[in-house]
Amino acid sequence: MQLRHVSTALVAGLSLAAAPAAFAQTAGGIVVPGLGVANQPAVVGSSNAYKAAMQQLPTAYKAQIDQANTRKVQLQAQLKPMYEKLDADAKGGKTDRAALQAEYAQIEQIQQAGEHELQQIVEPVNLARQYVLEQIGDKLDAATQAAMTKRKITVVLDAQSVLKADQAYNLNQDILDQLNLIVPSVGVTPPAGWLPRQQREQQAQQQAAAAAEAAQAGAAAPANKKSPQGR
Repeated sequence: MQLRHVSTALVAGLSLAAAPAAFAQTAGGIVVPGLGVANQPAVVGSSNAYKAAMQQLPTAYKAQIDQANTRKVQLQAQLKPMYEKLDADAKGGKTDRAALQAEYAQIEQIQQAGEHELQQIVEPVNLARQYVLEQIGDKLDAATQAAMTKRKITVVLDAQSVLKADQAYNLNQDILDQLNLIVPSVGVTPPAGWLPRQQREQQAQQQAAAAAEAAQAGAAAPANKKSPQGR
């Protein structure tokens, strides 16, 4: 279950005069019962499991991080004199435009190749971070439901779609408390061949589409065969 995205017009449209006893009064004003506001990314980022996992990553992936840092320094050392030469040539006025463009193109090519190389080096770290987030995210619905039950909340608004709300509606800490109970820790090493959910779903869709095309082609093949004609 995902947090239900409900228009803030729902709050504005409630009639306070219709049932005054159903609304609580606080220092901030009247509070609508059964309504909560939550920021899911903030809750996940504040969870004990996430913070502990982020502390483990630098140790678990030290080799990749060190390699990336070393390669980054090498690239900077390689590009620095090239940028200086380009700047000097441009200011000197003796190098024609075509030569300056060639220098810049060479720098850009090296920089792009370097950035791609760095991304490849740290890919295991990024994959591990996504693995951590997915493990926690899988328990977020249960934590949210538990918090809703405890606070007698029936509708939860996404904090990012609410312009402003009284703290009485804030459900973040309640969800966080439940999340810490449900998932106190997670692993930082994905199983071999693991892919984030979005990529898994894309692969499944592609495989399903390929299977459907193959089935259609197989069904059409007999119809396209020409029957042997008698003499």
